[in-house]
Amino acid sequence: MTASDEKKVLGTVHPQLFIGGDWRDAEGGKTFGVEDPSTGANLIDVADASVADGKAAIDAAVAVQDEWAATAPRDRGEILRGAFELITEQVDELALLMTLEMGKPIKESKAEIAYASEFFRWFAEEAVRISGRYSVAPNGATRLLTLKQPVGPCLMITPWNFPMAMGTRKIGPAIAAGCTMVVKPAALTPLSMLRLGDILAEAGLPKGVLNIVTTTNTGPVMEPIIRDPRLRKLTFTGSTEVGRTLIAQSAEGILRVSMELGGNAPFLVFDDADLDKAVDGAMLAKMRNIGEACTAANRFIVHESVAEEFSTKLSARMAALTVGRGTDDGIDVGPLVEAKQRDKVAELVDDAVGKGAKALTGGTALEGDGYFYPPTVLTQVPDSARLRTEEIFGPVAPIFTFTDEAEALRMANDTEYGLVAYAFTQDYACAMRVYEALDTGMVGINQGIVSNPAAPFGGMKSSGFGREGGTEGIEEYLETKYVGLAF
Repeated sequence: MTASDEKKVLGTVHPQLFIGGDWRDAEGGKTFGVEDPSTGANLIDVADASVADGKAAIDAAVAVQDEWAATAPRDRGEILRGAFELITEQVDELALLMTLEMGKPIKESKAEIAYASEFFRWFAEEAVRISGRYSVAPNGATRLLTLKQPVGPCLMITPWNFPMAMGTRKIGPAIAAGCTMVVKPAALTPLSMLRLGDILAEAGLPKGVLNIVTTTNTGPVMEPIIRDPRLRKLTFTGSTEVGRTLIAQSAEGILRVSMELGGNAPFLVFDDADLDKAVDGAMLAKMRNIGEACTAANRFIVHESVAEEFSTKLSARMAALTVGRGTDDGIDVGPLVEAKQRDKVAELVDDAVGKGAKALTGGTALEGDGYFYPPTVLTQVPDSARLRTEEIFGPVAPIFTFTDEAEALRMANDTEYGLVAYAFTQDYACAMRVYEALDTGMVGINQGIVSNPAAPFGGMKSSGFGREGGTEGIEEYLETKYVGLAF
């Protein structure tokens, strides 16, 4: 990509707040810069919302909620279908924009754009399948009617690591269900969401249904919206620590809440596994999105009889990856999103090595511009290493060993988190025992990616509650009403 390509795609972004269908400056004209993590240079300045701007956004959502809820399901679905088609047509431009603000290689950005758009296609189809039921009471005296209605205005707080997909996964079902919304994208990567606002407007979404508030002052701007009695749902993807705070704030209004929080995914390799397929799966589970994913494999738990071979093969694959600016040709691994994230990864690796771990490849942050950290494989990792319990969010694969199935499961479940787990074995009796015993909301058997718009995404324990995607996803935006009919 050339500098003129980058300038052109940045010129497609409205760097303002999207409220009531209009692009407007933040109160007082305040802005903040969005950084290119591969260089540290400022890409563009966008509006930095105030508390008053946040109130204007929820006012706009509330003002059109009733009208939007009354819109025909087919019409809501057609808007989503139109947005899906527009995203598909603009994949190259949207991918470049995502790479500029987040850092991932262009090929990964294109994959995310495709993934993100599929949520709109999926929920376009779900919009017309919202249904209730009619039945006869057991005593025959009355009739029982249940119907589904939109929960109402929603607040959506999305993370920086998947700048578009984490938005479409929430916006899609809300539109399909008939809910209006305020979306607060991460300050590190707001540009993809701002472009999505334009795309939905072009697809025919009425003014006020979607409102986008960019801000660096998240707590003070979001808390009044959360405590506004007119808000009916809060959905958040991000850290468990922040999730706990938001859950506490939501209690005042008894909000419907869905939380997709942190992870500490185990990746189990049994002694009968096809090791080449296990390494392929490991590369996907670890290196998707540079490891900056809540679903990323965080702990590789490998049977002691195959640990050396697996480690050797994995380290060879990791060492062969090319690190560089995501816009350049042939790049496999881009920068981490900011200096703070790179420094955290380096700190976790240094802690493990200082306690006896051995780096087969990588292990030291790269010098120069940008926030680069090389793909790293660690063996002989002690249980006392922080990365056994802390989410790495980077391209680091620590390998632990086990002796039998019971020990593997104990190690896998020995965490407060329960988002996803992966297991490789050719024994399907073992596979069934393992996926039933794992304390996670999702399990990948002989595959390194489980995310799919047609499947429910979500976790257990400190990884949150609620589901996004699948037939379950739209239920998060619907209330069930019961009517008793007497004759």
